[in-house]
Amino acid sequence: MTELGQYLSKKSASKAGISKKTGISKSRISELTLNPSTQLRAWELYLISLALDVDPGEMFKEIFVELKLPSK
Repeated sequence: MTELGQYLSKKSASKAGISKKTGISKSRISELTLNPSTQLRAWELYLISLALDVDPGEMFKEIFVELKLPSK
């Protein structure tokens, strides 16, 4: 499961409901939540945050918590 998948699970959000609200296909939502090599696009994150009625910045921070600047 991906970070997005864990986030949606924590929010008790249904993939079908998110797909319906955002227009993102159910298969794409499944890829985003199950396949770690699938790249989440900014516009997808934004639409999903709108569907969940959460702040996109906070959602971004939670999903990409491991992302850091490279050390010099």
